Amino acid sequence: MMLVTIAIDGPVSAGKSTLSDAVARRLNILHLDTGAMYRAVGLAALQNGIDPHDQEAVERIFLDNKAQVGIEYENERQRTLLNGQDVSQLIRTEEVGLAASAVSRYPTVRRYLVDTQRRLSEKTSILMDGRDIGTVVLPHAPVKIFLTASPEARARRRCLQLKKQGKKACFDEVLRDLVKRDEQDRGRAADPLRQADDAVLLDTSNLDFEQSVRAIMDIVEARYGQK
Repeated sequence: MMLVTIAIDGPVSAGKSTLSDAVARRLNILHLDTGAMYRAVGLAALQNGIDPHDQEAVERIFLDNKAQVGIEYENERQRTLLNGQDVSQLIRTEEVGLAASAVSRYPTVRRYLVDTQRRLSEKTSILMDGRDIGTVVLPHAPVKIFLTASPEARARRRCLQLKKQGKKACFDEVLRDLVKRDEQDRGRAADPLRQADDAVLLDTSNLDFEQSVRAIMDIVEARYGQK
């Protein structure tokens, strides 16, 4: 049986994880949110009182086995583990997001997580989303999509998401943090955020959720056929 492999990349708050989860469910394949893994490392740094921008200190917690990141699936939903504990909810804060962007620049962190991601893709059909899936993790994926939207559209969506979680959300602050994340992700030396040469660009600025899902499904079906 042929494995289905899909790589979706894009900037922060482009809707990658939510859309990828919906598409993976329709295709009946696993979805791996790789950003959650970097968030877990960022959380480990914060929990250990380490400045996420201190590369030596962050890499040391790996050597000391204080940042063991794992993935489990329960009812086809991803659970992100840190040292054996489910941190799927704890990693969804702005502070952890900024920490994740910092630690994702470090070669030791990247090698560890990329190896884990590749091993999973060898075993099962999977839709993987992140910042460097099509360029680094799965460069030979048959389907590559670069998902994006304007900074303003992404900030509005992020504010709505935070409000639904009962958290305060200031548009200007969210937009400022988002632009900062973009600069960090595109400017890092190790595997910066960029569109793969053979990836399909999909701008969802003016698309609603269902339209975005349908657009991704059309791209997948053009390669693999109707599912």
